[in-house]
Amino acid sequence: MPRAGLSRDVVVETAAIMADEVGLNSLTLAALAERLGVKQPSLYKHLDSLAGLHRSVSLLAKRELGEAISRAAIGRSGSDAIFAMSHAYRNWAIQHPGRYDVTQSPVAPRDVEDEATMMSAVQVIADVLTAYRLEGDDSVDAIRAFRSLLHGFVSLETTGGFALEADIDRSFERLIRGFTVALDHWKDPVDGAQS
Repeated sequence: MPRAGLSRDVVVETAAIMADEVGLNSLTLAALAERLGVKQPSLYKHLDSLAGLHRSVSLLAKRELGEAISRAAIGRSGSDAIFAMSHAYRNWAIQHPGRYDVTQSPVAPRDVEDEATMMSAVQVIADVLTAYRLEGDDSVDAIRAFRSLLHGFVSLETTGGFALEADIDRSFERLIRGFTVALDHWKDPVDGAQS
């Protein structure tokens, strides 16, 4: 008999918590079943496979990160919104390292739900960038730059890549400030050509 209160959502959320502890690729169904206090076959009432569980955790993580940056941007615009989203992104990634890793996985081919979930987060960034009058390829370039600088910083920070004594928070603030300055000049000609 399945444990009372066990649902697909509980299974996925527990798996996400465990992914933060050990990494999603190290998570086993046996360990998940043990954490939930059920026998492993009971999990198949709520999920179809380990790959299906990974997909569900990935969708949850992408949704959570998107919601975190969206909440941070509410009521803000321009550099204020960029700073708020940056801090929300960094804080969420540090608090949820296993989930963060799966947010960086590419959208699965022909997975409409995965694509919609990722695009929802990207749209928040695109909306904030409208304050800089960026459209089309300029907007895409800025979104890519923003995601790259955040991911690069967070990845180095969470893997111990900042061994120097300087204040990491100050470095992060300067990085984001530099990005907002760059946004003010994003549409300037590059190498003498109009973008």
